Amino acid sequence: MTEPNAAIKTSRGLGKSDRDLVALGIAAAAIILFVATGSSVLPSAIRAVFANGQAPDHLLVNALLLNVVLVVFGWRRYRELQQEISERRRAEELARELAETDPLTGCLNRRSMAAVTDNVRLQANARGMAVAYCMIDLDNFKQVNDMHGHLAGDALLVELAHRISEQLPRDARLARLGGDEFAFVVPYDVAHRERIDDLVIRLFEKVSLPFALRDVTIDTTISIGVSSDHDENGFNPAMADSAALMQRADIAMYQAKKLGKNRYFWFEATMENELRFRNELEIGIRRGIALGEFVPYYEQQVDLDSGDLVGFEMLARWKSEQLGFVSPEIFIPIAEEIGLISEMSDQLMEQAFRDASDWHDELTLSINISPIQLRDPWFAQKILKLLVKHNFPARRLEIEITESCLHDNIGMVRSIITSLRNQGVQISLDDFGTGYSSLEQLRNLPFDRIKIDRSFVSELNQPNSNSKIVDAIVSLGRGFDLPITAEGIEDEEILEALKKMGRLKGQGFLYGRPESGAEVRQRLASVGKLAANPPIDRAEPRTGRVANSFIASLPKAAQQ
Repeated sequence: MTEPNAAIKTSRGLGKSDRDLVALGIAAAAIILFVATGSSVLPSAIRAVFANGQAPDHLLVNALLLNVVLVVFGWRRYRELQQEISERRRAEELARELAETDPLTGCLNRRSMAAVTDNVRLQANARGMAVAYCMIDLDNFKQVNDMHGHLAGDALLVELAHRISEQLPRDARLARLGGDEFAFVVPYDVAHRERIDDLVIRLFEKVSLPFALRDVTIDTTISIGVSSDHDENGFNPAMADSAALMQRADIAMYQAKKLGKNRYFWFEATMENELRFRNELEIGIRRGIALGEFVPYYEQQVDLDSGDLVGFEMLARWKSEQLGFVSPEIFIPIAEEIGLISEMSDQLMEQAFRDASDWHDELTLSINISPIQLRDPWFAQKILKLLVKHNFPARRLEIEITESCLHDNIGMVRSIITSLRNQGVQISLDDFGTGYSSLEQLRNLPFDRIKIDRSFVSELNQPNSNSKIVDAIVSLGRGFDLPITAEGIEDEEILEALKKMGRLKGQGFLYGRPESGAEVRQRLASVGKLAANPPIDRAEPRTGRVANSFIASLPKAAQQ
């Protein structure tokens, strides 16, 4: 509220108070005058009626009547004032209640929970006790709203609040912080921290029971994070306010979410460090994409029988100015979670196609695709547009998808695979044996190659190694007429074991570490494998006129 408006409101309030005081003063004066005039007029009036005495003075009679009117006015105004004060108190109480409670569940809200937490903590500390702050989040609540509607979601939240409150001791305070997040603060004896664990376990048991709502029964789980103002060293000054307790309970809850949900964790300092590092990674990934810090590296793929180089697999590498070299096992999952994997991959593929255009025409380029990218219905068209842009033959490109991609949207994945294969792109099923693909999917989806995961291949050099899994995958590929690529070839012993299984393609550190585009160009130049040399296969690239006409027929949104 601006200062002028505040001044106007203040002046109005004072004016009304002044009027009330004036009315009260008038009523008080009227009563005094009534007593004074009445003591003179009434005896005269009685004598005039019963003893034929002299009539009272008309002026005094008029004054008495006026006093009566003023007394009645004052009394009515007093009653109205009392009623107005009562209504104002009720309105203020209602406003306070609405400001401090959640209208859906009747719990405290985020705004009031901070003050309540500080109050509970101070009272507990004064008695030599600690407080635990527990943050609760419903797992997959969005799916409940999407599948059953927001009315069912609201009913679920109300019932959840009821179940939680039933388990809490009297001195605990429960709040709904917003959405599907709840929190409660409860004092406990420092020597019996396990009582908080028992309370949390009872909550899990209670919530695990089905929620029988009006039109549907819902099964759900929760994740909980717990923080305390005491640790193994006693009172922790860093946790001496509600904001710190809430933040650390939230960090612990995030840890429970990350490690599979339906569990709880007490806050530990390492969690905060990990979260801070993740935040730095997120900022670094956004900056790295803008600055072009993500670059493709290439791992050799070799024909195991002849030892000839047949292609490269593109691998993402990141050298951050702030963080140095970051492993792809760290930054790729985070890029997927924050929705930047497609932008990063597009940037990498642009550079990879430029690099591979300088290679000999017989060398292939393999690119791993994230499951997130296969949710884009225009993904195939974007790949084909890149092929046309760089004049790169589709037959030289191999797209690798993992088994996990087959469970998100099998219909869309089938459409994307079909569109790419129709233009000559090869499709490989990566990390075969580590996911959940069925033989039915392997038979119906148009794959061109199977890649055996390195976890199976690396076991071939172990004493008393059992090669039955690799043998089975090779036999399966032979039965489906699908070529095989083996990953993770790191020594001669593994190589010799694979050679005995048939004609395979392989890759691994035995043939060298992944190299940058410039290092690959230097390697190929030394063996006469650059594009300037006469290619062995002069077949016309299948991305020529067909792919160009296909791209031209697409909607503008897909061509961008």
